Amino acid sequence: MNRRRALEIVMATPLVACRTSAPEEKPSSRDETRAAPSARMPAIFLAHGSPMLTDDATWTAELAAWAKALPRPKSILMISAHWEKAPIALGATRTVPLVYDFYGFPQKYYDVEYAAPGAPELARRVKQLLSAHSVADDPARGLDHGAYVPLVAMYPVADVPVLQMSIPTMDPATLVAIGRALAPLRDEGVLVAGSGFLTHNMRALDPDGRATPSWASDFDAWAEDALRRHDVDAMIDYRAKAPGVRVALPTHEHFVPVLVALGASSAGGAVKFPITGFAYGSFTKRSVELA
Repeated sequence: MNRRRALEIVMATPLVACRTSAPEEKPSSRDETRAAPSARMPAIFLAHGSPMLTDDATWTAELAAWAKALPRPKSILMISAHWEKAPIALGATRTVPLVYDFYGFPQKYYDVEYAAPGAPELARRVKQLLSAHSVADDPARGLDHGAYVPLVAMYPVADVPVLQMSIPTMDPATLVAIGRALAPLRDEGVLVAGSGFLTHNMRALDPDGRATPSWASDFDAWAEDALRRHDVDAMIDYRAKAPGVRVALPTHEHFVPVLVALGASSAGGAVKFPITGFAYGSFTKRSVELA
């Protein structure tokens, strides 16, 4: 199978295949040079790429540097584009096999293990905060590649508990409201992380990463401006207001995790873009840190 076809499969196919891995004792990943804990964690959105992101030395270095600059989280709540389920479901409340939601790749990508501790306490807290919603446990559902691929680069020792939450709807206002309800987690040492792509058109995928089409750069610039201004209304109405949205996002699951992160952020807070640029031609790598 050629590289383009493999990328198309991994970024579009919800096929689930699990590989059992037993957690091992690991040395602490705490680095004395890491930024000291702060009173409040940011909310973030990260572009996660395919399993082959682990072969991209530049991108993985950018993710690692970003994690090092962040306060060390007590735990991570991950909202990945690759898990749509309603009502809201919480997976990986204990260490379970990863979800290798792709096929046709070399074996080494299925040999990746990331036995992060489960986060049952975080799951209970999320249920409290989302008491207005129906929330169910799915403890056997492991982290998918939208969650573990970036975390391998950011927290490679896998010693930070991770809880994954499903995307229950594509309605932007509802997702922002869910983010707002989760905002208190930031004062409790939890990193609220959305994982996806701000632009995601599989038909425009270019494995060689040649010229970026104008619709992709225009959409990326619009999103940067709206996020920098913390324009929640514009982001909620992105389907009507963003340029080139129908081409940039034929489907919306990769964009909407940013709305949860935006909802969890502070109005008027600082906005940073730790990683920018494009991958696969039209896929913006823009990642967002929201105070």
